[in-house]
Amino acid sequence: MTPDEYCQEKAARSGSSFYYSFLFLPQNRRRAITALYAFCREVDDVVDECQDPQVAATKLAWWRHELARIDGGQPQHPVTQALQAASAEFNLPQEQLQEIVDGMEMDLQQSRYLDFKALSLYCYRVASVVGLLAAEIFGYQDRRTQKYAHDLGLAFQLTNIIRDVGEDARMGRIYLPIDELQRFEVTAADILNARHSDNFRRLMDFQVERAESYYAQAIDALPAADRRAQRPGLVMAAIYRTLLDEIKRDGCRVLSQRTSLTPIRKLWIAWRTWVRG
Repeated sequence: MTPDEYCQEKAARSGSSFYYSFLFLPQNRRRAITALYAFCREVDDVVDECQDPQVAATKLAWWRHELARIDGGQPQHPVTQALQAASAEFNLPQEQLQEIVDGMEMDLQQSRYLDFKALSLYCYRVASVVGLLAAEIFGYQDRRTQKYAHDLGLAFQLTNIIRDVGEDARMGRIYLPIDELQRFEVTAADILNARHSDNFRRLMDFQVERAESYYAQAIDALPAADRRAQRPGLVMAAIYRTLLDEIKRDGCRVLSQRTSLTPIRKLWIAWRTWVRG
């Protein structure tokens, strides 16, 4: 199996919405974004699957060394081998790849966030940086597209947090800011014990509104000259905004269920958005 084939299998097996945004890209850009996505999955799996935080930290340190080998070295893992080619072709900054690992390390060091400012740093590292790297791969002419990529990545991560409140709680993690829990009179115990209430619904309505504002802010920031090149991000935005609508329609019952879209529906949204340009 070649490095590119490994990354393709990793991406397809994940079932993620991101996979559908890659389908219509030219081959070289599709290979590059698939390698980036496979890397994100690898380091995310380290945090989610390792029960021992010290083992997870050791594995993330190994990935740091692997990333360092991209610039003039010889990466050992098929994902970093594929990333090496992508990095050379699209000039992906090494420091941004390392920042993704920084974000994963935050999951080993803390499971609560005091306020949105603290949460924003986490979202920047695990999602906005990915958006910035993706923008390089898709191509752009106007530097304002970086603002679009940053905000869109943040919107995606906020959507993930909303969708996964219950799932994260079962792993002992609460990403909703502590000061916002207090404002809406929702306790950590309420979330950890999956107690849905009117206060929790109001808290989640607030989270959804903020995510929606970041989608709007991102789309508004995208220059017309780069809209066609950045269509994969627009595909993702269409899929994720539909998911957010479904969560709202279900009454934000994210403590006890995980809302998702079917593969056929994702493919339809992807094709429709791509054709519209």
